[in-house]
This record gives sequence, structure tokens and C-alpha cells, in this order.
Amino acid sequence: MSDTSISTSTTADWKKGIVIGVICPERFGEQMEAALKAFPSFEPIIRSYQNEDDAPQLAKELMEEAEVLFFSGPLPYQKAKEKLKFTIPAHYLPLTGTGLYRALFRLNKQADLEALSVDTLSKSMVDKAFKELGETPGVILTYNGPNPYSREELVRYHRELHAKGVTAAALTGFRSVSEALTELGIPNEWVVPIEQDVIVGLERALLSTDSRKSKESQIVLGIITVDDRGKLFSERSSEHEVQKLKLDIHRMLLGYVESLDGHLTHLGGDEYLFITTRGIFERETGGYKYFPLAREAEKALGLTLSVGVGFGRSANEAGTNARQALRQARESGGNISFIVREDKSVIGPLEMSEPLELNASLIDAELIKQAEGSGMTLTYLSKISAQVSRKGQTDYTAQELAWILGVTVRSVHRLLLQWMDAGLVRMTGEQKNQAKGRPKQVYRFSFLEDHA
Repeated sequence: MSDTSISTSTTADWKKGIVIGVICPERFGEQMEAALKAFPSFEPIIRSYQNEDDAPQLAKELMEEAEVLFFSGPLPYQKAKEKLKFTIPAHYLPLTGTGLYRALFRLNKQADLEALSVDTLSKSMVDKAFKELGETPGVILTYNGPNPYSREELVRYHRELHAKGVTAAALTGFRSVSEALTELGIPNEWVVPIEQDVIVGLERALLSTDSRKSKESQIVLGIITVDDRGKLFSERSSEHEVQKLKLDIHRMLLGYVESLDGHLTHLGGDEYLFITTRGIFERETGGYKYFPLAREAEKALGLTLSVGVGFGRSANEAGTNARQALRQARESGGNISFIVREDKSVIGPLEMSEPLELNASLIDAELIKQAEGSGMTLTYLSKISAQVSRKGQTDYTAQELAWILGVTVRSVHRLLLQWMDAGLVRMTGEQKNQAKGRPKQVYRFSFLEDHA
């Protein structure tokens, strides 16, 4: 058996979730890990292989730890299924036409695309890809043999067609087949699924887990506040305009909470409480990535919102967590949202003005304790993580940090020493001043790099 390697995230943001066992080729590990960051509910254990024959043993080991298995393709899944009886849900990533465009582009640099041998994908998929690219498909021969998961059979199929001069190149859905064809000198491309395919597959895996099913109906509490409410109202020319704005805000929030199939209560002042279920909330926020209500509020009424959302095993726990999340949002400067989960881990910050291209990160409860133990209060942590998420930047000078945290440069230097001793921050270099003077030290918040 070939050596296998285990790849798991080294940061603390993968804990306390639904354990998913991922089995994939070594070359596919980084892409899987990137896609998994869009799923804060998962705690992934990624195990990579050099040969698909290792898949059954890896699956057997993972079934003892995971709640669901996810294979990167049909071949490792089929090999595991032949030798094991799955005791937990198991899914594999099917090949769709989306990864085909990349493969055709790369293959066109190697050989003529007028005659191709294809496995795994159907002829209609390849024809459609050529049509959408504005090209006329040539000879396309697809494997229709009795064993579509046999590496030896697929290699023989492509080799014989190429040797007879019937085809000029091959498209395959299996890494090992591609490697064998490359050794034989046959132009080929491995059709690798794109990230969107992976995300769709992971969504199916998530929905099949018992934990996800039980959390679907879990109560979620959220507290919404209007940022700079006093200033906003003072800009109105009359009391009538102020009352009209209040009604517009209430109407907008009612519409949003209706989309959550939830309940809205005005707590007085600038605070509103909404109640919904976790399944609906997850779908409406794109998997805890963005808050669509905030974009509407800014566009229609010219105001921003701070939102704190709490998950809990009881309504009391969810309410306490929502209040903590709101406090973090306010301390971060507003126009942002945090989610505090049952274990006190934090999802966020979530940008509010538009859907994020980056993924919401999860700050583990243990990391929060470690940060607080080194003098990094929740206030500091919230402000720094919000800045990292907004700017995509993890390197700062002491002067920049003083402005972000609202403290003196001297205080920042004292805090930086504590954070460096705790391993939360490291020095990365110097920033030269345009004017005369000593260069400024640059510090990196390495534990928040996933936010960037």
C-alpha cells in the first residue's frame, strides 16, 4: 500500500463542528480545504492518497471518527463501497461539465482536439462544451465498457485508440489514469471538478448528517441595531420625518424577518429582536457569509446596521450569545455582524453591504480563551478581525493598531509583547518612513490569516 498523508487545518477554527471525513488525491487536498472553509458547520478531517486503492482503508478509519464521508470522485468511492459497508452517509463528487472547459483549454495546448477518447463524461457533455465554446466537435469516442471504474481497463481503452491513430488525445475523470497515459506519452487531461462543484457536493453531504437535521429546527435569536441612530434622526428636518423614518425601518425589518419565516419584536430605542430557525437562517445568509438585509437598508434608507446572532441549546443561551455577538459588532465599529455559537466560538465578522467573496471565518472558543489570556480582550479581537476581514490585510504597524484599537502607541507596544509571547502575533519586517526617522516594525496576526 502506498504511503498516505493526513492533511488537517492547523488553525483552531475547525473544531466543535460536524466531523466530515474527506478522501481525495494529494493534488486535490488544497482545493478541498479551500471549499470547506465555506462551511463553518464542518470539522473536516482530510486524508489524501497516492493511489485509489488506499481509499477503503482510509474510509474504514474515518468511519470511526466522522459523521459523514466525502470522496473526491466516483473511483475511490466505488473501491471503498466494494470492500466496506458504510455505517455513516457517504457521498462522492460527481463530474459535471463545468470542469471540462479548463481541461479542454489545457489539452488544446498539447494536441489536436479533432479526435478525443473520453471516459467518465458523456458524449453529450463534451458536445455541449464545444458548442458553448463556439467550436465544432470532431470525433468524440466515449467509454461504454462493463467496468467504468477499472483503471487498467480505462488505460487500455485510451491506449488502443491512440495507437490505432483513431484519437489524438484523451480526457479522463481519474488522476491515476491520467498519470498512466502521461507515462505512455499520450496527450491527456484529468478533468478536475471546479470549486463550485465541490461546494454543491459538500452541501449535499451536510444535509445528510443527523447533526444537521437536528439543528435545522434549532431556535436562532438575533438582535439588530441601527448605527448612529441619534445622528441619523437629527438630520431629519422635522419630527414627522423622524417618525416616518422609524416606520420605514420597522417595515423593512418586518419584510426581512418574514423572509426568515420568523418573528420580530421591537425592544425599544434602536434595538430589534428576531427569532427564526437555524436552517432557514443558514440558507438566507448563504451559509453564514453575508446579511442581505444590510445591503437593502443602506441602499433604501442610507443607514447601516450592527447585528448579533446567537445559537443555543435553549432560548436563554441563544439570547445570551446574541447579546455577546452584538457587543462585538458594536465594538468593531458597526456595519458588521457576528454569530456566537453554542460552544462560544464565533463566526464572522460578516460584511454587511454585499455578499462576500471571501468566506466567513470561524474563531474557535479555545482561541478566544487563548487571546483573552494574553491580554487580547473580545473588544480588541473583534476590532482586529473586522479590520482583517474588510481590508484582507493581516500586517500592521503599531501606529495603525493604535488607531484601530483606540489606544496609545505605547499601550500597543505593551500588548504586542504579550501577544507575541502567546504566539498570536509575529514580526514580519520593517516599513521604511518616507520622511527621516527610524523604520516602523510590521506585525502579522497569523491566527487570523484565514479572514484575509
